[in-house]
Amino acid sequence: MWSRSEVKQKGKSNFKKNYWRAVLVAIIYNLFFVASTTATRSSSGDQDMSELFGSPDAVKIALAILAAASVVLIIIKIIDIFLLNPLEVGCNGFFLSNQDDNATLGELFCAYKNNYGKAVLGIFLRDLLIAIGFALFIIPGVILTYSYRMVPYILAEDPSVSGSDALKQSRMMMKGMKWKSFVYDLSFILWGLLSLITCGLVGVFYVLPYKHSSDAALYQAIKSER
Repeated sequence: MWSRSEVKQKGKSNFKKNYWRAVLVAIIYNLFFVASTTATRSSSGDQDMSELFGSPDAVKIALAILAAASVVLIIIKIIDIFLLNPLEVGCNGFFLSNQDDNATLGELFCAYKNNYGKAVLGIFLRDLLIAIGFALFIIPGVILTYSYRMVPYILAEDPSVSGSDALKQSRMMMKGMKWKSFVYDLSFILWGLLSLITCGLVGVFYVLPYKHSSDAALYQAIKSER
């Protein structure tokens, strides 16, 4: 049975041996993730609708704003699905390949070249199911998040796996492993606090690549026991 200390030690040693590439890929991964979520939230707008409804054309203006916001959200989501989904698979593929060898930055584009459609569909289905879970209630969303945690690694490791099969395999892998994986994630809280205290410097140059590398080691550890 895998242990947190062994997984984290493996993750740490593997990212250190390929330090600057690991840092760069971790930055790319988190930059695109934060950028996409921030853009989605900001596109909702901060207009004071009470002011708009005080004008004669309030309804038309409000509808125009809502229509424009909807178009922006659709464009962002399209970019997210068709551009960022394969990139997520590629980033995780980098850290997975880096467990056994010094991975190259070319790993970032593996999903675009090898299994683009499957990566797009697999990550889309994962995000959709998790979103539905959170819409129903927080706890189902968290459970589904851990159930489908391994989807990007499965797609990166085996380009022949379909998106739907990646979800099934992830569910099987995480059966009985969700709580232990949750505790594993909690073990990085102090590192997150240290990153905040240092204005993100420790996070960028240590915590992020360390966590991503350890997550890839976690995938291998769980897979070896299935």
